[in-house]
Amino acid sequence: MTKDTSSPSSATETNIPTMGRFPVLDRVNYPADLRNFSPEQLNQLADELRAETIDAVSTTGGHLGASLGVIELTVALHAVFDTPDDRVIWDVGHQAYPHKILTGRRDRIRTLRQPGGLSGFTRRSESPYDPFGAAHSSTSISAGLGMATAHHLLAKKNPAYRERNVVAVIGDGSISAGMAYEAMNNAGAADGAASRLIVILNDNDMSIAPPVGAMSNYLSKLMSSRKFLGLRDLAGKMVKHLPSRLERTAKRAEELTRGIITGGTLFEELGFYYIGPVDGHDMNQLVPILRNLRDAETHGPILLHVITEKGRGYKPAESAGDKYHAVTKFNVVTGEQSKAPAGPPSYTAVFARELVARAATDEKIVAITAAMPSGTGLDKFAKSYPDRFFDVGIAEQHAVTFAAGMATEGFRPFCAIYSTFLQRAYDQVMHDVALQNLPVRFAIDRAGLVGADGATHAGSFDLNYLCCLPNLVVMAPSDEVELTHMTATAAAHDSGPIAFRYPRGAGTGLALPEQGEVLEIGRGRIVRQPNRNGGGKGGIAILSLGTRLGESLKAAEQLSAQGFVVTVADARFAKPIDTALVEQLARQHDVLITIEEGAVGGFGAQVVQHLANTGLLDQVRFRPMAMPDLYIDHNTPDAQHEQAGLTARHIVATAMTALGAGCSAAQQTA
Repeated sequence: MTKDTSSPSSATETNIPTMGRFPVLDRVNYPADLRNFSPEQLNQLADELRAETIDAVSTTGGHLGASLGVIELTVALHAVFDTPDDRVIWDVGHQAYPHKILTGRRDRIRTLRQPGGLSGFTRRSESPYDPFGAAHSSTSISAGLGMATAHHLLAKKNPAYRERNVVAVIGDGSISAGMAYEAMNNAGAADGAASRLIVILNDNDMSIAPPVGAMSNYLSKLMSSRKFLGLRDLAGKMVKHLPSRLERTAKRAEELTRGIITGGTLFEELGFYYIGPVDGHDMNQLVPILRNLRDAETHGPILLHVITEKGRGYKPAESAGDKYHAVTKFNVVTGEQSKAPAGPPSYTAVFARELVARAATDEKIVAITAAMPSGTGLDKFAKSYPDRFFDVGIAEQHAVTFAAGMATEGFRPFCAIYSTFLQRAYDQVMHDVALQNLPVRFAIDRAGLVGADGATHAGSFDLNYLCCLPNLVVMAPSDEVELTHMTATAAAHDSGPIAFRYPRGAGTGLALPEQGEVLEIGRGRIVRQPNRNGGGKGGIAILSLGTRLGESLKAAEQLSAQGFVVTVADARFAKPIDTALVEQLARQHDVLITIEEGAVGGFGAQVVQHLANTGLLDQVRFRPMAMPDLYIDHNTPDAQHEQAGLTARHIVATAMTALGAGCSAAQQTA
């Protein structure tokens, strides 16, 4: 990885509307520029960086609170460590906006999450200062240990090679995931391979921390000092010569003594040297401690526990319940966020409405989520039925198997997880649910493309990884009314696991029924049936799964205007498919098009398999439409669908190509 030390040009500086307002920040193009700053200058830089972050996010929206909480930590890390040669990994990455400003991207920070602009997360292709891409949580320690081990191997081969420091910054929510503990357990037993690994636990909820005070700060600085670490190493060498029983006793006594003082016994048991807790907003504490850790001749792995406040330094964020975790564009002075015009409820809200209604008459319904109560709409369920709501934290694997356990005892668990996060629990879906045919209901939010969150959060693959599993029923609503029906269907389905996927964003504006209807499993519907003169074979059939139905109907209108006979059907079920409907469409039409907002190998694969098995594939020109084999970057939803080739004009073009050049409309009408 090469270090980019070029400075922004004067032309580029015109893209920074705050240039001239922040005298210290204006001097920083890259981290090397701040490494000779005095403590007073670092504190001023932190204040200016906080103001710049607020100003930038007010124009773009994004994850504000987490970024404001790590301002001082970001400045201290780049002031102390030789980034990018030393690696700094931000877990999840939604707190990395200040990091981006300090690492040569200030002139582009107002393109954050915009089409063609900066990613909302860390991204290797974006900057050498982003050594690891992240948007899903709890990966930083594993990646950091891998990097540290690689550097250790290089140093063993070449004694002149300087082992890099590797710093993984992970939040108190992210560290609840099993993967983080797997990594720490491995690091604790990695010997010299983890000698330069530093994990910083960014605790912004005080969830596992004793009070922070002067004595705690003093002890943390003392225990991170070179003298203390050197003395500890010397003592370690001395006790090696003691009988094994006394050696273990001495080591245990040292760990327990520091554990009582600091609360770090858990991490010590995992093999980490624990320091903290430290005030993460006190630069005078952070910088000396980080320097001590950087300069220690032998250490590691080390866990530095810092206490921060989400939304720090911005009153509207500090007073908000979620600390402004994710915001739309907002007024910097008042904190008032821009509101979209009133419109139809979101698919998430529609799901929550029907689930709450079903739970009113069914005490066996329980709701489970993995740290996303508001994102999945289950916060509404929690208010109505707190005893039947379970937020298991960032632990999707546990959430699925926990739901399976409840299903074995006769409960009807709804496990609501984003499509992109359910990927993390695939083995549990297969082994603990589908294999045992347990009636777990999977409410899969954020299916398909997701706009500004980009490829990391797109729900592109759930149809692929679910439709291949025996016993599993998979549904996809075409609109909010259908989602209401599918929620009701899932509640009534006790014979095995069932899943329904729905997109981010608002519905189409249809009036919702009082309650959902229970659908017949595996039965689709025809929504546009043209008149046939004579009833012979001919024309085009479009079989849509999910919310591309609206585009399918638009395409049908355009094709009909050109004289073609077009039938449009809503599949409803990706598995089991409606075989009778598929066969009917194949027999009655010259062209059969399937369309889905998912990767190749999902619903269309189910249809073509059936057509091939029945011999109907030889009788119809079958054209599946799915997402292309690439990751689609953050953009507006409309632009993403255009790039994916899933709009009405693409459907029309697919139909015309299938019909063949020079084919007249009259030849395709019955």
